[in-house]
Amino acid sequence: MLDTALTSLAGIPSFLAYFVLAVVLLLLFIRLYTWVTPHDEFGLIRANNPAAAIAFGGALIGFGWPLGSAITNSMSLLDCAIWGAVALVVQVLTFLISSAALKQLPNRITQGELAAGIFSAACSITVGMLNAACMSY
Repeated sequence: MLDTALTSLAGIPSFLAYFVLAVVLLLLFIRLYTWVTPHDEFGLIRANNPAAAIAFGGALIGFGWPLGSAITNSMSLLDCAIWGAVALVVQVLTFLISSAALKQLPNRITQGELAAGIFSAACSITVGMLNAACMSY
């Protein structure tokens, strides 16, 4: 029983390394995403704008899903960081393409239009799911 516990505890350094990397990538994604979008996600969410919360939440899920896949399938921290960066770029591009597909998407989110927020979230989550599946190398 002690051997089993020690074996489990031996994985803590790897867990911490991957977790810290994931948090850093998540914070980097949040910073880049909020820089690319023309609206202030946090300001809108603080103002109780549900469209902004839904859209931003979808983007977080759309990034977190492939990041989890990168962690699961990576061979090293560097490999995980590379695929995490790929997930970040894909998710930012998803917003830009969604904005081109639905005219005035950022303005509609700013105005609190739930349909626009849901559309943005659905695009982010769908692309994130596909991105994660493609990372199962």
